[in-house]
Amino acid sequence: MQIQTNFSLRHFNTFGLESTARYFAEVRSVDELTEILLDPVWQQTPKFILSGGSNVLFTKDMDALVIHPDIRGIEKIKEDDANIWLRLGGGVNWHVFVMYCVEKNYGGVENLSLIPGTVGAAPMQNIGAYGVEVKDVIVSVEAVAVNDGTLRVFSKEECRFGYRESIFKKELKDQYIITNVTFKLSKNPVLNIAYGDIQKTLQELNVTEATIKDVSNAVIHIRRSKLPDPAQIGNAGSFFKNPEIAETQFSALKNRYPEMPGYPVNDRMVKVPAGWLIEKAGWKGYREGSIGVHERQALVLVNYGGGNGNDIKRLSEKIQDSVEEKFGIRLSAEVNFV
Repeated sequence: MQIQTNFSLRHFNTFGLESTARYFAEVRSVDELTEILLDPVWQQTPKFILSGGSNVLFTKDMDALVIHPDIRGIEKIKEDDANIWLRLGGGVNWHVFVMYCVEKNYGGVENLSLIPGTVGAAPMQNIGAYGVEVKDVIVSVEAVAVNDGTLRVFSKEECRFGYRESIFKKELKDQYIITNVTFKLSKNPVLNIAYGDIQKTLQELNVTEATIKDVSNAVIHIRRSKLPDPAQIGNAGSFFKNPEIAETQFSALKNRYPEMPGYPVNDRMVKVPAGWLIEKAGWKGYREGSIGVHERQALVLVNYGGGNGNDIKRLSEKIQDSVEEKFGIRLSAEVNFV
């Protein structure tokens, strides 16, 4: 295992932002990870875990040992007539995993097609799209403690999943490195096509009796039509969370803005699309030098090339202030600032 110095992270974050790691190590097994964590040479050095880099905004150089976990592998744990349990390395590309499941007709993750990042990062953020969250299919998460290299298995309940949240983003932030995740998938899939434009897109694609492959194709079609490819334009997907507001507040806003969309969370709370709020506040397509707001999806902040992380951070704060002034709703960033 090689420790590199003054290592550029530009190709390790989907914004394509320049940041230099003082030290950088790529680990491909739990043993390698434990070895570097327990090495006396590195124990007092600050550490930063960088997985797929699809949810991070670099605003500075990293005066730390940046560890890039790249543990691969897909292993069948068990199966019965209804379900199959798969254990995956945290370094597996998320979309590759989804395509693996789609091809084998294992249901549960097809709505999460084309989300950038890795399997290990998915539970940290509790990624979600089109009415599905990754917590719906997670059984357990294996992680190594940064301070002493011990391996711990977290049950689904112990992960304390919430909307784009988990124990790894809150109480145990920066304390564990996710190495493997076990999923329970259905061999008799029940399709979830009620959210967003999936039904409409299936009709446009002339699909009458949908399969999970059809649903996946529809989601991919929608995402490609709305979201920029990070390989072409630097971005981290959805920059802000969709806010959940009180039903009374939503009703009041609906009187002022009859076209405002909302999705009931329960009998008291309503989820409002952040992209709609940002667009109505006038930010869609806004550009400021090398950075801006995507022209087709206001929820996505972009780096057109040569952008600066602090400039993107300042732009995000302007958007937050603007939306709060217009709607009385304070947006929360989904992207992690570093």
